[in-house]
Amino acid sequence: MFSKTEVNGDNMHHLWKWMKIQPKGKGMTGNAIKWNFSKFLINKEGQVVKWYSPMDSHPL
Repeated sequence: MFSKTEVNGDNMHHLWKWMKIQPKGKGMTGNAIKWNFSKFLINKEGQVVKWYSPMDSHPL
């Protein structure tokens, strides 16, 4: 939980790879996470609801 994981590239962690290919996670592994403040909203059924980039405005 506290170790560094890759979010892009050949060594991308399987969790990030899965989140990025989900339709609401932009639907493609080619989308690079550009900064560490990107967020994925996942519902209680385990589905990606939305991918927020650091530049998106969203209520907390």
